[in-house]
Amino acid sequence: MTDTDGTWETRTAENGDDGQRLDKWLSSWTELSRTRIRALVEGGHVRANGDIVLKVTSKVRPEIEYAVRVPPPVDDTPLPEDIPLDILFEDDHLIVLNKRSGMTVHPAPGSRNATLVNALLFHCADTLSGIGGVMRPGIVHRLDKDTSGVMIAAKSDKAHQGLSKQFAKHSIDRIYTCFVRGVPKPRSGQIASRLARSPNDRKKQSVVRGTFDDIDASEVGRHAVTHYKFIKGFGQAQHASIGTPKVSQLDCQLETGRTHQIRVHLTHIGCPLLGDPLYGKQRAYASSNHPAEEAVRIAVAAFKRQALHARHLGFIHPVTKEHMSFDAPLPPDMQHLLDVFTDLPIT
Repeated sequence: MTDTDGTWETRTAENGDDGQRLDKWLSSWTELSRTRIRALVEGGHVRANGDIVLKVTSKVRPEIEYAVRVPPPVDDTPLPEDIPLDILFEDDHLIVLNKRSGMTVHPAPGSRNATLVNALLFHCADTLSGIGGVMRPGIVHRLDKDTSGVMIAAKSDKAHQGLSKQFAKHSIDRIYTCFVRGVPKPRSGQIASRLARSPNDRKKQSVVRGTFDDIDASEVGRHAVTHYKFIKGFGQAQHASIGTPKVSQLDCQLETGRTHQIRVHLTHIGCPLLGDPLYGKQRAYASSNHPAEEAVRIAVAAFKRQALHARHLGFIHPVTKEHMSFDAPLPPDMQHLLDVFTDLPIT
């Protein structure tokens, strides 16, 4: 039977089906995967004699009519949305903007709307490059949802191809402002490793074992290189030598641009980004009774994203061949952190 919400497939269980696990049995005759069956159960699309089934682990009972509804496919093509953009530069070939934190770059499960792509489709109409595909028009590179700063998008295919070549050659100049716990040793240097999906958490990337400072030690993962520079330290770390800051401001320059690269690399050397919900060590900021220390503790506790801002982007215009350079000031939330840090002793 059918309705406006999709097609129902039904079958009455027989004596030989008694006791089978529901998801396995449904999968056997609907030709849907057990993962898909689980999603349909969770969505209320599976019934037994008309009653909604709540558990995939339920046991099949004979002479019960089971019904599975497969909803019609949803058109995921992103639509234009009138979302304000902070545009730093724009011509017929490309657009450079300052992305705010909290904005996802392109549609994905769980964030289909209000993305940068939706905003670009509205602002640029039909002029975005199509090389990235229907889900990522104009997108040449990306920033994590909660990372703010300078990004570039292509409006013409020629620009997209030219920018992609520069990213592939690692000739794009990208500098990030970071606030981290502690201080790296040495204070300035290079982090090189291979990165791959973490075996313990599929949402995370991790340094491949044995490849830290030896990217040829394994063929697993993708090589990643980050250059970092100590800018300023704030406060005094407890139980550490005099002059060891509790919080540091770093500049990180990307040689490669892997997923979560800066976040993983800084965590690996013991200096996680403040506020990072995925890689940061979410222990409380330990403070003394001094008002400045207490102000920092409150500010750090209230900061709910990674303290990472793409402040500089430099490249060669793929069409005019001009050297282009753009900078974005710290967003208000990171500027507030810096303001409270400056009341601490500077190291």
